[in-house]
Amino acid sequence: MLKELNKNKIMFLMLLPTLIFFLINSYFPMVGIYYAFTRYDFEGGLFGSPFVGLENFKFLWQSGMLLKLTTNTVGYNLAFIILGNGLAIFCAIMLSEIRGRLFKKITQSVMFLPYFISFVLLSVIAYNMFNYESGFVNTVLKRFEAGPVDIYNTPWIWVFLIIIFYLWKNLGYSMVIYLAAITGISDEYYEAARIDGANIFQRIWYITVPMLKPTFVILLLFSLGSIMKGQFDLFYQLIGNNGVLYNATDIIDTYVYRSLKVTFDIGMATAAGLYQSLFGFILIMTVNYIIRKVNEDYALF
Repeated sequence: MLKELNKNKIMFLMLLPTLIFFLINSYFPMVGIYYAFTRYDFEGGLFGSPFVGLENFKFLWQSGMLLKLTTNTVGYNLAFIILGNGLAIFCAIMLSEIRGRLFKKITQSVMFLPYFISFVLLSVIAYNMFNYESGFVNTVLKRFEAGPVDIYNTPWIWVFLIIIFYLWKNLGYSMVIYLAAITGISDEYYEAARIDGANIFQRIWYITVPMLKPTFVILLLFSLGSIMKGQFDLFYQLIGNNGVLYNATDIIDTYVYRSLKVTFDIGMATAAGLYQSLFGFILIMTVNYIIRKVNEDYALF
């Protein structure tokens, strides 16, 4: 170890700021895991609060909150992963086959633009579209003499709206990654396929799609690693404190935030956060193990 440090001291020196960053922001705060096993008392502090063991986890389970939060968080993230990657691959392939360079660049820029829109602005767009009294949707419905729809009090609609807004905002970014992978595929494969008489669909299916497999697997592993971490900004900005929609839209991140902000239940919030981290850790280790058994080259480690 000392030999390695001495040999590559410049490299380790360059790595030092990153190590310090993770120590301060990721490892030192892990001491707070102890909160999950206490009934937090502001007078007693971290180690002066009563120790309650697994009572916080027991309450989360018996109240049904843990099952609901897990179902919502995993369900939404699976939809984001499957639909997001599927549409990104489809759009990347379609763009790669376009021959007009100007149209290709304009299309790519237009699709990438929503990624830079903040979630606050996204919530403003959603409100102006779905507001009961003066929203765009209800205004159009009134023009056609149809009754207005109270979207902000209809939970099931938001399951689809959240997925649609997520895809609209992130599709361009994911597409660029796959487009870069397609650009790296040698033209010799396509030339050989054309000589053999393969049409455009055969070239896509037998060359492009298989060549995208490593990129897809890596992105899938990264996504599964955070499958228990919902898109907090997206959910909080769109739903806010609308309790009517909680059953259909509440995820672990928003529950933890609300527990800290509204009820000040630090023990319960930490318990939910710890469960979230452990579940995600076990999941990524399991999936990576399976992928390593199938094809070691595609595994993260």
